[in-house]
Amino acid sequence: MQSSHSNQEGNNPRNFTPLITILSIVLIGLISALFFLPGYKGTLGFDVTIFPLLNAIFNCFTFISLLLALIFVKKKKITLHRNFILAAFCSTALFLVSYVIYHSLTEPTRFGGDPFWKGVYLFILLTHIVLAAVNVPLALFTVTRGFTKQVERHRRIARWTMPIWLYVSLTGVLVYIMISPYY
Repeated sequence: MQSSHSNQEGNNPRNFTPLITILSIVLIGLISALFFLPGYKGTLGFDVTIFPLLNAIFNCFTFISLLLALIFVKKKKITLHRNFILAAFCSTALFLVSYVIYHSLTEPTRFGGDPFWKGVYLFILLTHIVLAAVNVPLALFTVTRGFTKQVERHRRIARWTMPIWLYVSLTGVLVYIMISPYY
């Protein structure tokens, strides 16, 4: 027997929690491992410093897509909201691929500026990293609940996911701007 709450939330009985949990752990673990593994020492035949710029562009696309998605959901234009969320999700996925490629091929770049700006940079970077890790499962749960028509559950988690995802994508661009002179 199905409860009225299930009918209201959609008829998709699949539970994606185990898959999202495993995917989140794998992604966060892979990205964390990059900071402990040595960078590739061979020659590649191309300049890998293009990747940080690509990362910033993907973060910018994500930020703009999320803002548009937020505007459209406030106007109750759900199809446009969904399309821009999908665009944000895709640009975030492209960012992750580019990020992993770059950081698996290079050593970390150190901030070389004034101590005050280094403190600002490190604060932004630290909050960016922590919230990016938090955002991985949040975004996966939020998108899954939206696409499976679990509207109330989607809304409840999206109230947390949207500002965190916006912050992470914006600070990703700021981190690039602040560190780019030192590549």
